[in-house]
Amino acid sequence: MALNPRDLNKYRADARAGHKLMTPEERLKLFQPYLPPPPPRSRSSSPRVDEITNARSSSSSSSASASRTRQDRKTRLGVRRFLLRQYHQLVFVIIHIFFSVYIRLRQAYHAVANRFYSVYYYHHRTPELIRRDVKGLRKLPKHLSVILTLDDQGRRSAGLERLMNEVADVAAWCASAGIPELSVYEKTGFLKEFLPETHLAISQQLRSYFGRDRPSLSVRAPHMPAIESARSSSHLHGSAGGGGIGSSSSSGDEDDSSGFHLSVLLISAEDGRDSMVDLTKTLAEMSQRKKLKPDDISMELVDAELTESIMSEPDLLILFGPHVELSSYPPWQIRLTEIFHVPDNQGVEYQVFYRGLRKYAQAQMRKGR
Repeated sequence: MALNPRDLNKYRADARAGHKLMTPEERLKLFQPYLPPPPPRSRSSSPRVDEITNARSSSSSSSASASRTRQDRKTRLGVRRFLLRQYHQLVFVIIHIFFSVYIRLRQAYHAVANRFYSVYYYHHRTPELIRRDVKGLRKLPKHLSVILTLDDQGRRSAGLERLMNEVADVAAWCASAGIPELSVYEKTGFLKEFLPETHLAISQQLRSYFGRDRPSLSVRAPHMPAIESARSSSHLHGSAGGGGIGSSSSSGDEDDSSGFHLSVLLISAEDGRDSMVDLTKTLAEMSQRKKLKPDDISMELVDAELTESIMSEPDLLILFGPHVELSSYPPWQIRLTEIFHVPDNQGVEYQVFYRGLRKYAQAQMRKGR
């Protein structure tokens, strides 16, 4: 077997120096890997052969020992990795169990609390009870907005009917509480395609709450004509003798709702960022055509245009879902809006509506101060 270049160069350097650089033992160790295996030992073997044989055996034993050391080290590292992986999995399972128990307990607590509030604050479709609930509040929003979701689950008509009923319920609560403006956000805009049907559903719900003395109603959507209905004032033509139905319904709080007007606005995701983009393009084109100076484009101008084309900024936004999820709600209109939601809530209920009004009445509008 030929020597490798490194060992060959080392031997040649020792030879040129007169074999003074390496001792005989070092030269023997250098050549030992290239020597053939020793023949079987016999009594006539010389001491030199015995020396070479012993050196080879010691070298092979040292290499075997080094190999066993490396294998032991790999075994220990493999065991450590396995134990570390099991430890990480154990910690993950413990954290997962802890948060699962916490979430279940929180959901159970909120379910019981929401059920209690639903029973305690139930309105019984009576405006007087709703007025009594909000009577002690320090202030009420003039513009209330809600986010509703179309949940068709493969049945579009059923989801639309449920959504209309929810809009009608919230509208009746607003009319009973004295909130004149309601904006309903539904992301897909599917509800805006059924404006007359939505107006009819709200009118029927107001009739079930107020009877024939329901307030006037207007339902509209951005860039669409409004559908209006005048209030019913039959109680004004009742008997003046004071014993009929008309005279009894025109007394007390009923007179306060006789001149009330409810405005319902239906908006969707296209009325948010898309409207801001369209307005930006329009202002840029007007500036390029010298119809508008760049210095005239201000925040007040943008606010006025968006308010006129879409809606004004709501005072309170109520989310009926379990989480704070705005679902692409128009961002410009909620810069200073108070947002309220009940954790783990799953439906449009009066107790969420009333608790939102209470929270709004207790809020301090500092507006950056």
